[in-house]
Amino acid sequence: MVRARKLGRRAARIESGRFLAEGPQAVREALASGLVLEVFVTPEGEHRHPDLVQLALERGQQLLDVDEKTFSSLCDTVNPQGLAAVARIPQVTLADAIGEHARLVVVLVEARDPGNVGTIIRIADAAGADAVVLTADSVDPFNAKSVRASAGSIFHLPVACGISLADLSGQLREVGLATVAAAGEADRSVFDPSVTALLANPMAWLFGNEAHGLSQPALDLCSITLRVPIYGGAESLNLAAAAAVCIYASATAQRSPAS
Repeated sequence: MVRARKLGRRAARIESGRFLAEGPQAVREALASGLVLEVFVTPEGEHRHPDLVQLALERGQQLLDVDEKTFSSLCDTVNPQGLAAVARIPQVTLADAIGEHARLVVVLVEARDPGNVGTIIRIADAAGADAVVLTADSVDPFNAKSVRASAGSIFHLPVACGISLADLSGQLREVGLATVAAAGEADRSVFDPSVTALLANPMAWLFGNEAHGLSQPALDLCSITLRVPIYGGAESLNLAAAAAVCIYASATAQRSPAS
């Protein structure tokens, strides 16, 4: 339990190669992934989720019974759901994430909000993307808030972390992916008919920091820059909402009969 509590700190996650997945959905997907090392459950959690307890036992997982107070000290949610798992962090290289057959890759450049990062991983998974890449100085996607926001999707697709722009550029060139930047100041919209054919090609979307957008070096990697149009009075969309529009625009174009 002491080791599991320490996983709330990034340094402990890096040192141990482990992270905490909290809640029934995350635990279910963690068990399916084969990455689980141990499962913590409270009496209430066992009562509410007997199927997951049984699944953990069937998979030979170490099941640790804890009381509600102890479990609350493990989690950072206000109302813990009585079930959590310690899992191994998948070791994903850039080449693992962006292979020669990749068609849709999501790149987060210096993204700092863990909720946004987890939500974008979930969006990428739902849209059928091949991988998510986070550049250096981005938030750790295996922190508790990101894992919760991913709703289990962090176990479904490769997530490569701490990647330099130079390495990213080289790998994208090697596999021949087009690079598209999401930027509010772009001249063309993601819905512009003139870009539909481009979006149908294998490509990587680059999304920037929540406050400052993409840096100039990141923009220099991109062959085209597109914006999500604002038709109403809103100043802008947040990162995850804008990413959802862009990612699905590509996923839809890639699946159209004409592509």
